[in-house]
Amino acid sequence: MIKPMLATLGTAGDIDDENDEWAFEMKWDGIRAIATVDSGRVALRTRNGLDVTVGYPELTQLAGNVDGDAVLDGEIVALNKAGRPDFGLLQRRMKLTRPAEVATAAKAVPVHYMVFDILSRDGSDLTGEPYSTRRLELEDAVRSTGAIQVPAAFAGDLDAAMAASKQLALEGVVAKRRDSTYAVGARSRAWIKLKHHKTQEVIIGGWRPGSGRRAGEVGSLLMGVPDDTGLRYVGRVGTGFGDADITELTRILSKLERRTSPFVDAPRDVARDARWVSPTLVGEVEFAEWTSALKLRQPSWRGWRTDKNPSDVTREG
Repeated sequence: MIKPMLATLGTAGDIDDENDEWAFEMKWDGIRAIATVDSGRVALRTRNGLDVTVGYPELTQLAGNVDGDAVLDGEIVALNKAGRPDFGLLQRRMKLTRPAEVATAAKAVPVHYMVFDILSRDGSDLTGEPYSTRRLELEDAVRSTGAIQVPAAFAGDLDAAMAASKQLALEGVVAKRRDSTYAVGARSRAWIKLKHHKTQEVIIGGWRPGSGRRAGEVGSLLMGVPDDTGLRYVGRVGTGFGDADITELTRILSKLERRTSPFVDAPRDVARDARWVSPTLVGEVEFAEWTSALKLRQPSWRGWRTDKNPSDVTREG
């Protein structure tokens, strides 16, 4: 399995003044997937190696959009009625494997595959080629039609790219050095991601019950981010859920209960009524900032990251 190259979170100050050394691509709010087209067969694997081909049958169209065999890198996204990526909508397609459920969900929430890199073509490894060469190969190999799209790299400087991304209600921009090779499975500063809003992947280590009509159900999730000492508590999130989400969260987490805290530093007031769970699930939140105590301020739940393992989670920002 080929693991994707990862971008490093950064700011405009990380981009050299010579913008012609960089290409700017829009950042898509979905799940990363490596697609393999081999003799007319398509396979899709997430960053953590999960085969999700059966979950996104409309993306098998890729076989007809690719000239020959290829290994591609891209993002699976669900678009809302305004044509903007919506991670909340995409949640409705995740984890589905039963054909009837997949077919029903596909009609309600169709997805697209935004292809932004090519790793090999007809058996020739392209990861050692510079971005500019791979980009030409990608545009030559893949046709943009239907559910398969090769979004154009932005023709302009970083400020203009960020402004365009914000106007389009996208997540941000990824700046890529034109001379950079594809670093398989590595996080690199040759790719810099710049976001309009702060997000953080978190490991769920427990939950606290709600009150009133939510008594006995999830009121808030207890979040952690690992460091060298273990899983560090970074706060709790209790917003961003609908009633259906609460019921589903309670069902999922009840199966993972354990007696002891998975955190190395859970505060006493949190631990008093916490329900601990095995730290195996990854979610994502949007937040205002990191506090001086390294807690997330004003976090809001965005959804599960079934494409990520706990070992993939690192502090960003």
